Amino acid sequence: QVQLVESGGGLVQPGGSLRLSCAASGSFFSIDAMGWYRQAPGKQRELVGRITSAGSPNYADSVKGRFTISRAKNTVYLQMNSLKPEDTAVYYCNVDIRYTSYWGQGTQVTVSS
Repeated sequence: QVQLVESGGGLVQPGGSLRLSCAASGSFFSIDAMGWYRQAPGKQRELVGRITSAGSPNYADSVKGRFTISRAKNTVYLQMNSLKPEDTAVYYCNVDIRYTSYWGQGTQVTVSS
């Protein structure tokens, strides 16, 4: 079994920054890709960014230049800068381990003045 524990969400003013973390634990040898998705009210869940086991990242166009995804051991991070109100959503961590995809419980990010 794999457990994902997210942290770092909260309320921030426009232009501010937040850093999300997601730590994976359980019975596995290694993690393949890791990533972050988000879901705003009334919208479908969408990719924010993913990073391969080799450390190669990719991002949604809407966050390029503002967000940075990174990983260290079994933890994936999302550094979010220059936040906008439209970034408000529940952010979900996602990891792939041996062709199985696992999801975190989600953490709320609210960007508002």
